[in-house]
Amino acid sequence: MSKLSITNKSETYGVSAILFASLLWGTTGTAASFASTVNPLAIGSFSMGVGGLMLAIVGAKNLRHDAKCLLKEGKLLCIGAIALAVYPLAFYSSMRLSGVAIGTVISIASAPFFVALIECLFSKQNNIDRRWVLSLFIGSVGIVLLASSETNLTEQTLDDSSKVIGIALGFIAGLAYALYSWAAKALINRGISSKSAMGSIFGIGAVLLLPILLLNSNDLFATPINTAVVLYIAVIPMFIGYICFGYGLNTIHASKATLLTLFEPAVAAVFAVVVVGESISVLGWAGVVLIMLCLLLQSYKS
Repeated sequence: MSKLSITNKSETYGVSAILFASLLWGTTGTAASFASTVNPLAIGSFSMGVGGLMLAIVGAKNLRHDAKCLLKEGKLLCIGAIALAVYPLAFYSSMRLSGVAIGTVISIASAPFFVALIECLFSKQNNIDRRWVLSLFIGSVGIVLLASSETNLTEQTLDDSSKVIGIALGFIAGLAYALYSWAAKALINRGISSKSAMGSIFGIGAVLLLPILLLNSNDLFATPINTAVVLYIAVIPMFIGYICFGYGLNTIHASKATLLTLFEPAVAAVFAVVVVGESISVLGWAGVVLIMLCLLLQSYKS
């Protein structure tokens, strides 16, 4: 088997791993809907915190092996960990202030742009070609159609100032996600294993999230349902999802990886209809189709 075919197969596995991670992440909104009494900041900090600690524990052997290299890359590691801690706080706050639709659109759709920009500025990589730009445009239009098809009374009662702050926080969430994805990929590119890269960033990020968790954890385990929901989100989408994401980063650029995660809102929409009982308009389903087209463009290897 030629080197080229092995590379193509590895990239295919990487794309599949990213899409599987996005599938798991797409279930978080539906799961969280069953624990509506829990502060969203508590869900975010607990899921990222516990999931991060589990990633650190699983990667303990790799972390010991890569300890010297990680210390040399301390600045990059700190950037990734701080960004990781900021992401769930900004993301959930954005949805609270600007509404679920707007917060989700801004946070998810802005991340691929930020990653590509960061890679061009700091990694001396230019992975932006016509197909990437076309994919980003199609995916962004799809996600806007999907999110704008969702209507609820909470979003209609939000004041303009809250929406502006929420939109700003959505961009911060997108930038934070881009930063820790880029930092993890940069660590991997410098010879550090994916388990060490993800485990170190998530482990330090989990420690940074502990104060937020302690301040907002009143109802976290108040009922069996709440307990089941937060444990599910921490173990399945966060822990297993990010193991898959880390594996995918081994073979593809961070800019492509974040673009592939546009699969997440499409999955979330399907679960919202099937499990929660929400309805999505024709425009919303058109958005799902555009997101699938975006994924096909990125997954196709010419």
